[in-house]
Formats: sequence, C-alpha cells, structure tokens
Amino acid sequence: MTATADYKTLAERASKELAEATADEAIRWTVDTFGDDFIVASNMQDAVLIDLATKVKSDVDILFLETGYHFPETIGTRDAVQTVYPDVKIVNAQAEQSVAEQDAEYGEKLHDRDPTLCCNLRKVVPLRKTLANYSAWITGVRRVDAPTRANTPIVTWDDRNGLVKINPIAAWTDDEFNGYIQDHGILENPLVSIGFLSIGCAPCTARVEPGQDPRSGRWAGQSKTECGLHG
Repeated sequence: MTATADYKTLAERASKELAEATADEAIRWTVDTFGDDFIVASNMQDAVLIDLATKVKSDVDILFLETGYHFPETIGTRDAVQTVYPDVKIVNAQAEQSVAEQDAEYGEKLHDRDPTLCCNLRKVVPLRKTLANYSAWITGVRRVDAPTRANTPIVTWDDRNGLVKINPIAAWTDDEFNGYIQDHGILENPLVSIGFLSIGCAPCTARVEPGQDPRSGRWAGQSKTECGLHG
C-alpha cells in the first residue's frame, strides 16, 4: 500500500474509534500518531485551538493563511499568539501573487466580483501547497458553525488535500467554546467584542447584529457561505 492509502485507512479507523473523543484525546492521538508531521490551522479569531494543542505539544506548527486582506486586528492577534505561545512556529501561507499583482491580472476588488475565485487564489491554493508538507492537519471546525458542517467527524480523511484531518472541537457548543475562552483567559481577536463573530478577510466580513447567525457577516448579500477550505 502507498503512504496515502495507509493514512486513509488510518483515518477511517480513527473516525470510528475517536467518534466520541474529547478535544484533548483527539489532539493526543494526533501527536502520538504523527509526531511533528502535522499542523494546526488558525484564522486568528481566537487562540482556543492553539491553546488546546500546545497543552499537548508546545512547539506545534500553526497555519495562518496570509491573504493580504486581513484586518489589522487579525494580524495583531497572530503576532500576539507568537508572544503568548513562544514555542509555536507560525507558518504564513501566502498566495503566489501579491494583492497588487492579482489586481493587475484580474482587476481590482476581485473579491466583490468573483469571491470564489478570490478565495481559491488567496486561500485554497496556498492551503493545499502548505498542507502538502504534512500528513495531517488540525482544524477548529465545529458542527454548530453552519449547516454544511453539521456532520463534521472528529477524524476524517481529507480527500481534497490528501491528508488526515482532525477536528478536536467539532462537538463543542457555543457555550462550551465561549466558556473555555472565559475560564482559561484565552487570547481573542478584539473584533469579536464589537460584533465580528466570524472573521475572515476584511472586504468580505461584516459586523453581525445581535441574534443573527454568526456567519451571516461573511460575504453578506451573496449566496456564498464557505471559502472552500473545508468542502
């Protein structure tokens, strides 16, 4: 069998064995199974996943998609993570083109005219190239985030990117998530406190009104609901 087939079989078995695993159990399984050969994804909305991961392995690699369109507060949160968790290595995945180069080829504000293409160029392709260096990745996807994520397993095979995908907090409710932030004093992007409840690139992220779906602030007014990173 090839390494890919081996890991796919491993993921399928782990999906069943870890179906009810806690976040700590899922992360410990990842460290025990892959050693240094995995990366933890973060959009720098908060450091919940980073905090959980570093409690098991202090020097994990942290994947940040540096799209060129982030809020200053998001970049500040990324930098603060490095200070609070000094052993981590932040891997800034960048698009092949700068924003200026993309504007020159596709025209300015591609995110307004074709957000799917923009996400593909600045997120999906850089993600795929970065993940090619690892055998597994850990994400903060939760089932309550969106209807498209309602059946997210703790462990699965990521066919699109060709590696094992671990979602340690998939089963966490909003109360559990927010409780962890409060109980452990977790670093959080300051935009959250003023109503930005699902933070992505600045041109495509809006403040959410009280009582609204947190992800309603992403690509407001468009049919788009996902950037393409998780299916």
